[in-house]
Amino acid sequence: MKKLINSPETLLAESLDGFAAAHADIVVLAAERKFVRRRTLTPGKVALVSGGGSGHEPLHAGFVGPGMLDAACPGQIFTSPTPDQIVEAAQAVAGEAGLLFIVKNYAGDRMNFEMAAEMAECRSATVVTDDDVAVERSTYSQGRRGVAGTLIVEKIVGAAAERGADLPRCVALGERINARTRSMGVALTSCTVPAAGTPTFSLSDEEMEMGVGIHGEPGRRRVRFAGADAIADEMTTAILSDLGADAGGEALLFVNGFGGTPLVELYLVYNAARRLLEKRGLRIARSLVGPFVTSLEMAGCSITVSLLDAEVVALWDHPVRTAALRW
Repeated sequence: MKKLINSPETLLAESLDGFAAAHADIVVLAAERKFVRRRTLTPGKVALVSGGGSGHEPLHAGFVGPGMLDAACPGQIFTSPTPDQIVEAAQAVAGEAGLLFIVKNYAGDRMNFEMAAEMAECRSATVVTDDDVAVERSTYSQGRRGVAGTLIVEKIVGAAAERGADLPRCVALGERINARTRSMGVALTSCTVPAAGTPTFSLSDEEMEMGVGIHGEPGRRRVRFAGADAIADEMTTAILSDLGADAGGEALLFVNGFGGTPLVELYLVYNAARRLLEKRGLRIARSLVGPFVTSLEMAGCSITVSLLDAEVVALWDHPVRTAALRW
C-alpha cells in the first residue's frame, strides 16, 4: 500500500488540520477536531448539521459554509462520528430557529445521529437520505443507502435555510428532494482503507462491480467490464425507471467520481447519460460533474438524477461559499 500519509493512526487528524488551515476564511475546526463549523454563523436561521465517516471528501466538511451546512462531524475512515461529536456540533451552531440533521441511511450514522438528537439541548429534526437504487436492503443500511444524492439535499435545503425557511419547511423540502433524487454507482477498482492496508475487494481487469456503495460494499452484481456508454445506460435506465420520470420535465444530472477517476472520463459519462435523459424527454436544467462524494481512491463513478421544478432550480442557484462548491 502506497499512500501520502505518515501513519494510519494520524491520517484524519493531520488531514483535518490541513483542511482547516487551507480554508480558514470559511471554517473553524473545533477542539479535539470533533467537528468543522462555519467561521461566521448566520443568526436566526435553521442550522444544518451533517457528517459521516471520512474518506468521502469533500463530503461533508467540504460543504460547510454560507449556503450549505453550518457544521459537519468527521468520523474515522468509513466510520460514523460519535454521538458526543454530533451533540457538541449541534450545540455550537443551533439557535432559536432550530437544527436539522441530514443523515445518510447507514446503520451507524442513523444510530449515532438519533442518539445525539435525543441528547442535544435544542429543537431539532432529521432528514434521512436514501437515494441509492442499487439495493433495497444491505447489511450496512436499513433500506436503501444514502449516497451522492445527499449533496443535493444539503445544497437545496442549505439555500432554503439561508433564505429564512423555518424548520418544518426545511424538513419537508429535504424529504421532497430526497424522494425525487436517485443514484447508482459502478466500481472499476477497490479502495484501500489505510488501517486495513489491503484492498476491500478485488476485481480482475475484466470485471466491475455494478451498483457499488460508497464504502466499496457490494452492489447488484459483479459483471464483465463494458464501455462507458453501456455502463451509463444501465445506471441511467435503473434510475429513471425508479423515479418514474415523465417526459417534458426538468432534471439535475450529477456525475460523481469516486476518487480514482479523471475528469476526462467523468465528462464522457456525463455526455452518455445526458443523451439518454434527453432521449427520454427530460431537459437537463442543471449539471454537476466531479469527485464530490468519493470512496478514497476507488476508480468508478455514480450517476444521480434529481427532478426539478422552478422553486428548486432557484434554490440550487443560490450563492454558496464552501471549500468544495463556490458560486
